[in-house]
Amino acid sequence: MDRLIIDTDPGQDDALALLVALGSPELDVLGVTTVAGNVPVTQTADNARRILELAGRGDVPVYAGAQRPLLRPPRPVPEIHGATGIDGWDWAPAQRAPEPTHAVDWLVATFRERAPSLFEVPRGEELRVSYVRGQPWTAYNWYDGGLRSRVDVNLDLPMHAATLVHSIAHETFPGHHLEHASKEANLVERQGRLEASIQMINAPECLISEGLADIGRSFVAPIDETPDLLVEPYARAGMPIAADPAAARDVAERSAAMTAPRRRLQESRVNAALMRHADGASHDEVLAYLRDVGRCAPNVAAKRLEFIEHPLWRTYVFVYHEGEQLLERWLDLDGGGVDTRAARFGRLLREQLTPGAIAADVEASTAAAATGPTAQRP
Repeated sequence: MDRLIIDTDPGQDDALALLVALGSPELDVLGVTTVAGNVPVTQTADNARRILELAGRGDVPVYAGAQRPLLRPPRPVPEIHGATGIDGWDWAPAQRAPEPTHAVDWLVATFRERAPSLFEVPRGEELRVSYVRGQPWTAYNWYDGGLRSRVDVNLDLPMHAATLVHSIAHETFPGHHLEHASKEANLVERQGRLEASIQMINAPECLISEGLADIGRSFVAPIDETPDLLVEPYARAGMPIAADPAAARDVAERSAAMTAPRRRLQESRVNAALMRHADGASHDEVLAYLRDVGRCAPNVAAKRLEFIEHPLWRTYVFVYHEGEQLLERWLDLDGGGVDTRAARFGRLLREQLTPGAIAADVEASTAAAATGPTAQRP
């Protein structure tokens, strides 16, 4: 028996297809995700619930996707199947509401579930995700204390699924949220170091915090597992590609293969900041550089430059690349095996390590390796 998660936008035609799938002895329908189609996603989700209950399968969960496509405005056409999408049917309202989880919530839950197998996760931690506009950053973690975080995701620009995977890991598990909660639990609550409850911007600790958040994705979303992680958000976000599993898998695999080249291109942000603030390049010259060399779309280049020119964040762009490079060298000491890297990463989450201490450790280990073992007399 094949197990399916069906992504749909019922619709009279999709309603019939869903009923056929539910009635097939060869298919096990695990869940239904809905996307906006001829009518809004709230209506398609309600339609899916009604169809499931009509078929006696009210146990199957329904997850509503995003309310609009990622790359264009929604285009409802109620004249096709009516205002409800299934006009002409007289049936009772759905008894069960759609599940509250969509793509971002699912990623948070997935990474939260994976984190304890590698790191200590403080009991009672919690976070919530909100959506904002008009900010210079892609996403931001506001740590409220008490093991709680608020994560804002900026909707000014389209966020592709691969970027979403990295951003959610960066801001939640095992990135900023887990770091802040772990340091509060260990340094403040256990050791009484109240100064550790103060978070500084444009301070040395940011190099550690942003570096570990960028690296953290490799623990909960390794490249070889990324295609599986991408296919699921395609469906949960209501992306049309999800309707074709083979095509969705192909796109996910190509997107995962592009992760490293994309990360390399992001280093153009550092050059752009130096051009703007050290070399005296004009706004338009830096914008052209981000488009031509960084390969950013025009709207993305403009948002990157907004961050670089922001009076608070203008120097912050350096901490991502420099922090990641420094911490990668430190994690790879002692052979750089999976367990060793995870153990060292756990220290970054719990301890107040400084860039200077990390760099000294790397330098000492490199010098010791170059010298080799001391010869012994026979």
